[in-house]
Amino acid sequence: MNFVFLSPHFPTNFYNFAVALSRTGARVLGIADAPYDSLRPRLRESLAEYYKVDSLENYDEVLRACGYFTHRHGRLDRVESHNEHWLGLEAALREDFNLPGFRPRDLEKIKRKSVMNGIFAAAGVTVNRGGLVRTDAQAWDFARRVGFPVFAKPDIGVGASATYKIENDRQMEEFLKSRPQVDYYLEEFVDGRLATFDGLCDRNGKIVYCLSHHSETGCFELVAYDVDLNYYSLRDIPADLMAAGTRIIESFGIQEKFFHLEFLRRKSDGALRPLELNCRPPGGFSTDLMNFSSDVDVYQMYADMIVHGQLPAPVERKYHAAHVARRKHKTYRLDHDEVLRRFGHRIVMFEEIPSLLAGVMGDFSYIVRSPDLEEVKAIISEIQALA
Repeated sequence: MNFVFLSPHFPTNFYNFAVALSRTGARVLGIADAPYDSLRPRLRESLAEYYKVDSLENYDEVLRACGYFTHRHGRLDRVESHNEHWLGLEAALREDFNLPGFRPRDLEKIKRKSVMNGIFAAAGVTVNRGGLVRTDAQAWDFARRVGFPVFAKPDIGVGASATYKIENDRQMEEFLKSRPQVDYYLEEFVDGRLATFDGLCDRNGKIVYCLSHHSETGCFELVAYDVDLNYYSLRDIPADLMAAGTRIIESFGIQEKFFHLEFLRRKSDGALRPLELNCRPPGGFSTDLMNFSSDVDVYQMYADMIVHGQLPAPVERKYHAAHVARRKHKTYRLDHDEVLRRFGHRIVMFEEIPSLLAGVMGDFSYIVRSPDLEEVKAIISEIQALA
């Protein structure tokens, strides 16, 4: 199998996909703009060949790279990046080389929040009132019908970039004057806690692995209010989340791909409201949280499925695993050595976070696990306590 891996070095932990694929028998062919010598040794060892381009944004360059691989190694079988930014690039290459997976005609439903919301509703899941806004008049009309506060986000976008909570007429006027000139999706604001439904679908679109992560905050609060992120996996997925998540994933027809589905659980009554779907693994070190929560290897799960069509065995969720972030510009009550001295028996990994992800994810991550959720919460509180 010839597997073209776009940008296999980023995020930093995703090199594990290349390692697992190579170990399982795939010929992994890397394309990226990073110098070959800058790739970590284990990634270099797992790549059968690497083609450096000046920019992955230049489609002709990437197309030539794939043509070169075809000449050298024969027909390509898969192209993947596991990265939201490159969904369009993947789709175009699949179209040109007739490969399985989402094609350009599928991009609207997996990139545009306005289209996603319609699919959520068609799946029988209650959604927030929302609307696509291209003019000032449409924005004012929506705010008058729904009432403040409203939440504004680019119809195509990832995370909290260029998002706004609008609470009154003055803030609406400021938003309309300064907003980027792209389509915006406005929806009623929900005061809730973030709950995810993350997992992997097989070749037939069946969910073969899933997990849920919980956070007290959303991406917007992390960026707008400089909050330290923490989130943790749940040993038991709530029944309403499992039901809604399963219906939605089935509606999108995802095959041989990870998914990351975000909900808000409303604080007032616990009701779930879907936010958006990402057709990729959850961000940051969440794939590592998956592994530590169950003593599994999701990188290998994916490789086995891609190369051999082998499905993972049922997974026992043994632990609550948590990502606990800290930021460089803050002073914490416990320094790093003290954190390790006190909680080292529960810390399974710690690592700096790439700068491109730091705005939301923080500058440094501790991954903590315990079978006891209250212990996890207590450790999170201690690690993030300010001096």
